[in-house]
Formats: sequence, C-alpha cells, structure tokens
Amino acid sequence: MALRSAPLLLLVLVAVALRESCCGTSPHSLKYFITAISEPTQGLPHFVSMGFVDDQLFSSYDSNSQREKPRVPWMEKVGKENPQYWDTQTQILHGQEEPFRESLENLRSRYNQSEGLHVIQWMYGCELRGDGSKGGFHQFGYDGRTFITFDKETLTWVASDPQAQITQRKWDAFPRFNQGKKFYLEKICIKWLEKFLSYGNETLLRTEPPVVTVTKRTEAEDGMETHVCRMDGFYPREIDASWRRDGEVWEEETFHGSVAPNSNGTYHYWLSIRIDPKERGRYRCHVEHDSLQESLDVALKEPKSNLGLIIGCVVTALVLVGLIAGILVFFKRRQNDYNAPLRSNQAI
Repeated sequence: MALRSAPLLLLVLVAVALRESCCGTSPHSLKYFITAISEPTQGLPHFVSMGFVDDQLFSSYDSNSQREKPRVPWMEKVGKENPQYWDTQTQILHGQEEPFRESLENLRSRYNQSEGLHVIQWMYGCELRGDGSKGGFHQFGYDGRTFITFDKETLTWVASDPQAQITQRKWDAFPRFNQGKKFYLEKICIKWLEKFLSYGNETLLRTEPPVVTVTKRTEAEDGMETHVCRMDGFYPREIDASWRRDGEVWEEETFHGSVAPNSNGTYHYWLSIRIDPKERGRYRCHVEHDSLQESLDVALKEPKSNLGLIIGCVVTALVLVGLIAGILVFFKRRQNDYNAPLRSNQAI
C-alpha cells in the first residue's frame, strides 16, 4: 500500500530506530540510517544517509548533493587525519543508490503493489555498553514495517513474512556475506565508534546534571493531587527516575514521559503521580544520573499555612481602622477651630 507522507514516515522510522538504549552506565553507539523512496520530491531526495554517534547527527549524504558532509565541528578532525575520508565515503554511498532503486522495484513487484510512494530503509550500527559488552544490529524495513533482520550470533537472517524469505534464502546462501556483517559489527564499527568518541569527547563524553523541579495540581472533583517531577538540561541521555513511597519504588498511578532532546543538545524528562494529599509526606521523586555524585530525592511541597497571612491581614485592618479614626478626629478638631471664630462674630 502506498504511503501518503514520506517526510513523516522518515521521521517515524528514525525515531523508532533511535529509541532508548538499555539503562545503566551510559552506553555509546554508532548508527547509520539509509533511506530510499520511490518518488522523490523537491524537499526529499531519492536517497538519504545519516550517521549518528549516540543521538547526535555527525554526517549525512543525499542524492541531490551527491556528497557526504560533516554535520558537527568535531568531525573535521577526521578529514585532517585522513584527507581521503570524505571522498571515500561519498563514493561508497553513491554506489549504493542504484541497488536501492532496484530493491524498491523488486519489493513493489514481490508485494504485487501498484506504482506509488514506497520506502525502504537500512538501519545498522554497534554499541559499547556500560558493562563493557558490545552489541550490533542490521535491519531492513519496507513501508514502515520490519522486512528482515540479521542475527549475528547464528549468522543468519530472520524474515518477517513470506516475501522477505526470498531475500533470506538468497543471503544465507553466502556464509561469507554473513560473516562479513558480523565482523563489521563487532570489529570495524566498534573501532570507528571509539575513534569518533575520541574526536568528540568534549561533547559526547561530557556530563551535565538535571535540574529537578516538582509541581502540583489539585483535582477539584475528588480532592486528589497530581505531582509532576521534571528533569531538564541533563546529559548524557540515560537517566533513572522514579516515584518512591516510603523509600520503595511506587508505580501505582504513575505516568512517564519520554526522554526528549533540547535545542542545546541536552535532554528533558518528566514523570507524574496521583496521590491522596493526606499521604503527601510519604512520597519522593528519586533521580539517578551519571552527572550526580549521589542520587537526588526531592520531597513534595507542603502547602504554606494561611495563619500568617490571616494575622497579617487582621493587623493591617486594625492599623487602617486606627489611621482612619485618627484622620477623622483631626479633621473634626480643625473644623471646630474654624467654626469657633465664626460663632463669635455672629454674637457681636
């Protein structure tokens, strides 16, 4: 079935592929996303490649510019160290354009689809986890669905449907092809990830602590309270936050947002909880992050007492009454002073 919005689909596919990594000490990843569409438009080329270190776009190529380009300042170090790097990458990506065109035609025919807008995407990369282990993936998608995935442990491809099984049998028939994929993920990709991390260490290996705030909203109909814990301006992306009651993680009536980027490269996150205000003192927002030497536990704000305000209002009112009474007495006396001579004149 043809797709209606290629830009929207492209964003969705990239967002899904960039979903959260596993928790723990911050992992680092190198990922590439190559997308080809059957009907390019002025705003969206036929072929686009994007490279990410962690969640930061560091290089890109498209069929309009016909050139692989750096997208962050620290990538300029690559060209200085290896002057042929950008030319070599450009030639590799330019050579992939035609195979992707053929793949689009093959899949359209295989799925018995009419001409129209169709999208194929190749997603691959590797990861260095906090515990020292390594991960990697190769995956192809078609029209927003997973088409085929590489299992590097068994050196085989996993098809998602009968149409993908044709590709599965074709690629599994060449063991060296699959061995090359595994070698790239476990060796070459990791090597480049470490190199890129060394180039961009000031940006990619920095830590910035979250600013944590808690706000409250009272539900009028039942008297319950909703408290929202917001964390803003933190880096790296991985953060562990939870609501705790009496020191224990409390998931009941708890809602989580998504870790999202800020314009300055940091991230923000929120989670809320709905509670009985009588138990307000039992809850804390617990936050752990690599930038913090120790975890944070932010208590819920108790409502300020109105007693001081009431006393202040009473005192103010008494002062005003006294002031007004004094003014009235003053003017009364002044009036008597002016009237006394007048009455005397009338008497003469």
